[in-house]
Amino acid sequence: SAPPADARRTGDRGVALVTGASAGIGREFAEQLAGRGYDLVLVARDAARLEAAAAELRARHGVAVSVLPADLASDGETDRVVARVAAEPRLTMLVNNAGFGTTGALAAASAESQEAMVRVHVLASLRLTQAAARVLAARGAGAIVNVSSVAAWATAAGNVNYCATKAYLTSLSIGAWAELRPRGVQVQALCPGFTHSEFHARMGTDKNDIPRWAWLAARTVVRDSLRQLDRRGGPVCVPALRYKLAVFVLRRLPYGVLARLSRPPRRAAPA
Repeated sequence: SAPPADARRTGDRGVALVTGASAGIGREFAEQLAGRGYDLVLVARDAARLEAAAAELRARHGVAVSVLPADLASDGETDRVVARVAAEPRLTMLVNNAGFGTTGALAAASAESQEAMVRVHVLASLRLTQAAARVLAARGAGAIVNVSSVAAWATAAGNVNYCATKAYLTSLSIGAWAELRPRGVQVQALCPGFTHSEFHARMGTDKNDIPRWAWLAARTVVRDSLRQLDRRGGPVCVPALRYKLAVFVLRRLPYGVLARLSRPPRRAAPA
């Protein structure tokens, strides 16, 4: 439940920095964290959408919200976000949510799009996780959430680099959890399946190609993530029983079977 209004106004829980905060899972993290009394730093490429989201969150929750427009595919712009994390004395949570997907065979994909994916999902997330780890470990408290995907275990044709970068992000989170848990810092790889957001529209994917039962609400995904943090649970959070079962199976299938199950290159990646 949300803390009382006076706690919200004073930023009782400290500051949470959320990347990819203008839409989808990132926007929902901002909403639920503001409701819990966190002050926020919102990061995304679109400054106008960030400002609109910030105004709504300030009005609804009475928290302090600042915006930091940045494209995490750019080293220079990532530098600014890393510097903000390192210099934020009240930082208590980092949510690495920024990301995107592509469809099509790896050999036919543009080098620029695939390198940008590595920069956003891998390099930016690594740098921000490292910067936050230093701040939070020094305090002996706090949390880092890296938004990964069930695709980390899928190794799907048509989404080769997406799956690979999400596998890296999941592995990074598990290792960082092992290092930081003794110092009072939680780390979580949040691994949802298909989630309602703008993610698939930006990929040009027809949502009707995906069964209704497969879809999750961003609200549910974020709620499950935060509840697991509340319980000081393990380093991997897979929302919804159906996706827990899917990951259980995917982790045990031979590579040849996974390859045969992969659909043609127009297949959408879970987000």
